[in-house]
Amino acid sequence: MADLLEIPEAKLRETLEAAVKSQRKYLILKNELPETAAAELSRRLTDEKLRGIAFEQDSRRFYPNGMALCHVLGLTNRQHDGIQGVEAAMNRYLRGEDGFRRIERDRTGKELVPYRGEGRAARDGYHVRLTVDMGLQSILENELDRAFKDNRPQTAVGILMEPQTGRILAMSNRPSFDPNAGSAEELPERMKNCAIMNLVEPGSTFKIVTAAAALNDGKVNLDTMIKCEGGRFNYAGKVLHDHGHGDHPDMTVSDVLAKSSNIGLAKMAMMLGEQRFYEYIRSFGFGERTGVNLPGEIAGIVRPPHTWSKISITRIPMGQGVAVTPLQMITAMCAVANGGQLMMPQIVDRVVDRDGNAIVTFPPCPVRQVVDAETTEKLKIALQEVVSKRGTAVLASVPGFTVAGKTGTAEKPNPRGGYYEGKYVTSFIGFMPVENPRFACLIMLDDPKGSAESLYGGTLAAPVFAKIGERAARYLNMQPDPNLLPPASAPETPRLTRNDP
Repeated sequence: MADLLEIPEAKLRETLEAAVKSQRKYLILKNELPETAAAELSRRLTDEKLRGIAFEQDSRRFYPNGMALCHVLGLTNRQHDGIQGVEAAMNRYLRGEDGFRRIERDRTGKELVPYRGEGRAARDGYHVRLTVDMGLQSILENELDRAFKDNRPQTAVGILMEPQTGRILAMSNRPSFDPNAGSAEELPERMKNCAIMNLVEPGSTFKIVTAAAALNDGKVNLDTMIKCEGGRFNYAGKVLHDHGHGDHPDMTVSDVLAKSSNIGLAKMAMMLGEQRFYEYIRSFGFGERTGVNLPGEIAGIVRPPHTWSKISITRIPMGQGVAVTPLQMITAMCAVANGGQLMMPQIVDRVVDRDGNAIVTFPPCPVRQVVDAETTEKLKIALQEVVSKRGTAVLASVPGFTVAGKTGTAEKPNPRGGYYEGKYVTSFIGFMPVENPRFACLIMLDDPKGSAESLYGGTLAAPVFAKIGERAARYLNMQPDPNLLPPASAPETPRLTRNDP
């Protein structure tokens, strides 16, 4: 048998002798034996008149799309139990149940039918339908592949979500893995779903929370002037810097967001006060799990105000001193896009039986109203300016559509204290069209490689959003606004002729 089982003869002999010595009744010699090898081995055993070797038919989970959606789907073990992703979260529905019947027999082995006891029919595994749109998933996978290859980050994350419902339309990570290869051949880090397990300081994307809080409490309006101290703000013995704003002493709140002024956002948080600002952070869902139907999600880190240092009120508003997951960050942006309602992210749409009948459904689940609709309308105006020529994310614009969003460039914390030199998490989160958002999209690149001048969310992550946005708009058949198209790209207005139906 050794050659067909691809096991050295000495090792096979040792295994069999050990089994005989320990009086084992059952021993698996080889898993997933090819049928051709099984047929040949069966012939040999028959020819040699050897008994005691048998074959068991088994099944194996196959993922036809390979690496696509691998971190969401997860995989199963040899016992067909889910051990990651939706496979693990929905294992009890996917696996099915064996049937049984309790019976009694007489001394000859015949069943005593009158004494037949309880029983249960066998049940096939149910089908689990996801919220994911595989067309959008393919677009996201392609563009994330290109960004991962071009920028060589440690990890890359992309998420598309429907703001009004919280439905996840696409989710992808790099590096990825092939679930058909099984867990033994893959590195654990490649199998980690960074969208829900990576803990990062978000940087300037977190400024949407600060601005929303200040606008919602009436501390500022879009045209309120903020004194930005010429780019250097000395507070509690430490200097907070603005980058790239020259000597501008004052900026409106709208400009503070468009230019991503650290000082402007710090002053807005100071107007709110530590406790009130903290309440808004928690209300937006930071510091707790979103509740998405995927295993392994972490809550992030948001410390209460009594543990803050003197400068925390100036650093947390710009996304330092808090730790979040990418999914938490896009969920917060979706609340801005949909009028202020925080939605629980959904990855599972429903569970159905083999006839298509719904067993369990997962409808949209509002968590709470974090800010009012008037506040989000104001914030949308400011976030559109971020994507304009005067903002930090002009490369995120999509011809023919209004886009709102926010860039982020966060220094990577060093576990030994302080921050790494030259290592950043660059990101962009946006939604389109602004008037009635069809989707929000997050792109996050952890420690991309390149020159210091290029390592910004606006230069690395924003262009990826733009490519995804343009392709997604075509896929979803979204009609562009001719007034927002470049002159050369504006479509001709069709003329009605007598021959037109």
